[in-house]
Amino acid sequence: MPRDFLDPYSRGNSICHRLPDRLKILLVLAMIITALFVPPENWPVHGCMAAAVFLAMTLAGIPLRYLLVRLMFFFPMIMGLAIAVPASTGFTKGWDVMATVLLRGTLSFMGVLWLVNVTPFDRLLVALRKLGLPQMLAAILAFMYRYIFVVFDELERMREGRRARTFSKQGLLASWKTNAQLIGMLLIRSMNRAERVHGAMCARGFDGEIRTLDS
Repeated sequence: MPRDFLDPYSRGNSICHRLPDRLKILLVLAMIITALFVPPENWPVHGCMAAAVFLAMTLAGIPLRYLLVRLMFFFPMIMGLAIAVPASTGFTKGWDVMATVLLRGTLSFMGVLWLVNVTPFDRLLVALRKLGLPQMLAAILAFMYRYIFVVFDELERMREGRRARTFSKQGLLASWKTNAQLIGMLLIRSMNRAERVHGAMCARGFDGEIRTLDS
């Protein structure tokens, strides 16, 4: 299920889960800011922060396999960004900048990954609003999280329909063409669904404010 893919451990009962939500956000922000301002030459500081993140994930009951799988998805993106620096100089210099981007990006990613897996997303948004997150951005994030599962379900139905109509193994070019058509159709259906959802919410008096039981 997509919900399990996004934050499968967010509703646990560990000591990390029981910490105040705003405190968890501030701790992660402090770690990210520290990683940004501490030079890579001070590698013991970065090593201590990485050890602290691993300890926090262990206390939260987040398996190492889960972290490694997420890092496998993250590394190609951060590596493509980092290697652009030495590539722009003909690979003659810029390797220190590349290492800095990889180190800081990985630490920040692990911190945010810990945060979303020890705090349910609805409570996370409430805490962010109390810390000054703009109302519009909070509403966008809330709707994204709420309806991304609807999009995933729609995608799965479309894939099932495609497999039911494909009786032979497709080549690489045909597979790329089919996937491109699938993504285009999913975009159209998502836009149509968004218009219907917006109309239904306006009919129910939605004014742009996300209200929760805490408020």
